[in-house]
Amino acid sequence: MRKATILLNIIRERGKRGLPVEAVYRTLYQPELYLLAYSKLYRNDGAMTQGVTTETVDGLSIEKIHNLIESLRYERFRWTPVRRTYIPKKNGQMRPLGLPVFSDKLLQEVIRLILEAYYEPRFSEASHGFRPGRGCHTALRAITQKGHGTKWFIEGDIKGCFDRIDHTTLLTILEKDFQDNRFIALIKRLLQAGYLEKWTYHRTHSGVPQGSIVGPILSNLVLDKLDKFIEQTVIPSFHKGTRRTVNPVYAKLTRQAWKAKTEGQLARAKWYNRQAQQIPSRLPNDPTFKRVWYVRYADDWLVGVIGNKVDALAIKTKIATYLQDELHLVLSAEKTLITHARTEKANFLGYEVHGLHYDTKHTDGQRSINGSIGLRVPEKVVKSGSARYMKTGKPIHRVERVHDEPYSIISQYQLEYKGLVQYYRMAYNLHTLSALKYTMEVSLVKTLAKKYKTTCSRIYRKYSTTLTLAEGRYKVLQVVVQRAGKKPLETHFGAVPLVWNKWAQLDENREVRIWSKRSEVVERLLANHCELCGHDGPVEMHHVRKLSDMQIKGGREVPAWKREMAMRKRKSLAVCQDCHHKIHQGEYDGRSLRKSTGEPCDIERVMQGSERGGWKSV
Repeated sequence: MRKATILLNIIRERGKRGLPVEAVYRTLYQPELYLLAYSKLYRNDGAMTQGVTTETVDGLSIEKIHNLIESLRYERFRWTPVRRTYIPKKNGQMRPLGLPVFSDKLLQEVIRLILEAYYEPRFSEASHGFRPGRGCHTALRAITQKGHGTKWFIEGDIKGCFDRIDHTTLLTILEKDFQDNRFIALIKRLLQAGYLEKWTYHRTHSGVPQGSIVGPILSNLVLDKLDKFIEQTVIPSFHKGTRRTVNPVYAKLTRQAWKAKTEGQLARAKWYNRQAQQIPSRLPNDPTFKRVWYVRYADDWLVGVIGNKVDALAIKTKIATYLQDELHLVLSAEKTLITHARTEKANFLGYEVHGLHYDTKHTDGQRSINGSIGLRVPEKVVKSGSARYMKTGKPIHRVERVHDEPYSIISQYQLEYKGLVQYYRMAYNLHTLSALKYTMEVSLVKTLAKKYKTTCSRIYRKYSTTLTLAEGRYKVLQVVVQRAGKKPLETHFGAVPLVWNKWAQLDENREVRIWSKRSEVVERLLANHCELCGHDGPVEMHHVRKLSDMQIKGGREVPAWKREMAMRKRKSLAVCQDCHHKIHQGEYDGRSLRKSTGEPCDIERVMQGSERGGWKSV
């Protein structure tokens, strides 16, 4: 994908230098950009989700990519309205989600690659949402690094942010940097494409499509204006002084301690030092020293103020006015809270954030904790997490999992528990999740007992064991599945250390490079070789949602194409149009390439498939 790499790097360099890009619409004619986009999309669960038509990633071919490019070249392309559905939010409300057709997803990903290449070097360091190499944990780490001495938090909440983003504001930003009317018109039509809800068409006059691939970066373009306003206007205008004034009471006590020590009165000197350790060394509310810091993740943001509450209210008003006047967004007066850092706790990205104060904790003779920012697991996380596995206050079996295999049951419980622990690894009270672990373990044991119609004691005797890891020895529930001629499958519940790590990191979106070699799936698509019948010619990619869909129960014979996908551990096959049609009609009964008949043509096809890299696992 050398040409795609070169194009994106050119755009990236112009973005770094703040130079506009011209004729960007013509880059949409490059097939390699679509192959790069496909390689990033095809693994996603949503790739097999239908929009308002039956089109999904299944059936993608070079011909379809060329047809899409031709429709853009002659300006015949039109965005299809998305299918709107709703997903539950944590607060019990429903969030709208738009489901586009796959060809629209593919073009959106190409546009996203272009926009990301140009704007990523210019985005604010305070922004962490939907950016490569950044995520929730980088945002939280920034708070702990910037927030020492914070007195007040401003918890920002923009009312209906993504649904209310002003199209004119967004397009004005784009027009300044992309001097290409056709490219701007393409994005404008995307914003106004509308949606179908219960098969009724609705126009969209504001907002970015939620659930769309390009929506997050379009939102970041607008909210980057807020970032720059706070960093370049609010923060400089508020900063005052270079250092806090020494507390005169503290200074007096330390002088008295020094004097007593020089006079040989060691006990009295120690008493003075103890008194000094109980008060701040510098004035905590020094009017001559003020600071502000700011962190944003998507539409959630947090401002820290070293000052008084009046200062925090003034900053909140400034931000609200800017949002209203310049970005046409509304700051929620009810949900934008001003929180005292030491006596209250702010909420940000699922964590509780507050100022720490421990006079008795010393490092190198100093009170090392005071003024630092602490991150906590909220109590409601443990309660709500446990509630999923409880009924009438006691752990209960999960009915929907009783008919699964033990390996699947234990794996699912472990994934849910480990995922939560991993997310809250930066919380100093991570150990409180042990209560959730107990509840989940009892629920798991009851689920297995219900499956086998036995007692919990027998389940413990059958599955309990001890694992030794680098962090120590752990009692776990383990299942091992033996496989003939293969390494056994092993899974367990437990052995997840509840150890606080303020430098913890999740692989939320670690892809930083915008260039890439061709992925294997793209190589197979370009090889023009059917991986089932061996025919050389144009191929389409057959996709399934997950490998478990390849299982056929009831003792029926497994079709050759399913055996092929299962043995290769792939969710995709490059097949000719004829084979693909037969697969979907349930008519395919051809031979698997793994079983050669001995005929010269079959042996040759097997060798060709091997040389093309067809047997590697994706």
